[in-house]
Amino acid sequence: MRSLTRRRLLTTTAASAASVAGPSALTGPAAEAADRLDAGSGDVVDRLRALPGLRVIEERPSGDPGHRFFVLGLRQPVDHKDFRAGFFEQRLTLLHTGTDRPTVLYTTGYEMPLIPRRAEPAVLLDGNQIGVEHRFFGTSRPATTGLAGLTIRQAADDHHRVVRSFRRLYPGSWISTGGSKGGMASVYHRRFHPRDVDGTVAYSAPNNVDDRDDSAYVRFLESVGTSAAREALKAAQRQILLRRAEMVARYQAWAATAGDTFRVVGGADKALETAVLRVPFMFWQNRTAADVADIPGPGASTDALYAWLEETAALPAYADATARQYIPYWYQLGTQMGYLNVPTAHLAGLLRHPGAIEPRSFVPRDIPMRFDDEAMPDIDHWVRRRGDRLLFVNGGRDPSVAEPFRPGARDSRVLWVPNANHHVTVGDLPDADRSDAVAMIRRWAGGGRRRTER
Repeated sequence: MRSLTRRRLLTTTAASAASVAGPSALTGPAAEAADRLDAGSGDVVDRLRALPGLRVIEERPSGDPGHRFFVLGLRQPVDHKDFRAGFFEQRLTLLHTGTDRPTVLYTTGYEMPLIPRRAEPAVLLDGNQIGVEHRFFGTSRPATTGLAGLTIRQAADDHHRVVRSFRRLYPGSWISTGGSKGGMASVYHRRFHPRDVDGTVAYSAPNNVDDRDDSAYVRFLESVGTSAAREALKAAQRQILLRRAEMVARYQAWAATAGDTFRVVGGADKALETAVLRVPFMFWQNRTAADVADIPGPGASTDALYAWLEETAALPAYADATARQYIPYWYQLGTQMGYLNVPTAHLAGLLRHPGAIEPRSFVPRDIPMRFDDEAMPDIDHWVRRRGDRLLFVNGGRDPSVAEPFRPGARDSRVLWVPNANHHVTVGDLPDADRSDAVAMIRRWAGGGRRRTER
């Protein structure tokens, strides 16, 4: 249930947005890759161990004769401006194919799955891939009780130290990438360290410039898809709340069986209302036009409505076992990245919990939060005016990118997959755009100029 829950959150894992089924369709013969690996990397473990602050935790099967897969730990400062705050070990993964190949810096923006999956740019370039777990997620958690060190600048500085460390092993071209929250992290890294990599591919990356104005998201949700589909979603939301007592009882029974509680959010009733409010956003983010037929109609049973709500809005996400894991996610939304709003007029008289979908609902009250209203405008300004070599790939029906990044003319583009949701790849683009995107990525990687800041 955990993997499904994260997939359905506002900013889903980059693996679903930036990965392809396998490398064989886009890479050269496996035998050639294996020969190169054997010839050029016999001492790769020793060279990894020689990198300052890096620990080789284990080598695992890669599932590909052309790659070796490592789980690593890199010593990072909790505060890059004050080492007295202490250090933590950031979890990394490495898919190594050769020191003469391009390297892809890949982040999910969350914890890093310890599986040898290559992001799309790594497949296109037949390159190495370094996966970076985001600070305060997974095992990359400082031994501190607070979240004050969880800022976009601190995470960008984490990425900068990763690049500087691994440049010693991989001196060629670098491309950064990520999907959704991972794509956002890739952009933030470029904002503060623009010369670390030769280009960035960000998939389905939201750009909430002004958190006080969520009208773009409301307009999007009031126009996406067909009128009939939107009305069906609204009717289903109303029916669930009209049957609130039965729904909450089922939710509580599930939690009791699972040994779960609702202390973080503040009760099963509020958790249910939160899930209902997020239904249209999560439906269009993760489902396809074909799924419209599965929206429960007026005569649907309570069982059918509850099952559909669980599938669409990920009910376990609001119970403590999962909610506690994602406190850092909501903290980031509530302090810098911002969140959205949704249409509610059709639910008049049925809502009991004002502000239920606000990030504050998911962060315990003993953790202070103050919103930095300058962080996202600064990022947006940099992307528009100074950012270069940025490629954004978005789905036309994805509400996450109702406010998309809009880069300037510095060798950057925004490309759209028509009628697609949050989970898009370059391979999904129309033919001409796909060819342009692949050529752009390969050109960036072929430039070979060293961009790392000193």
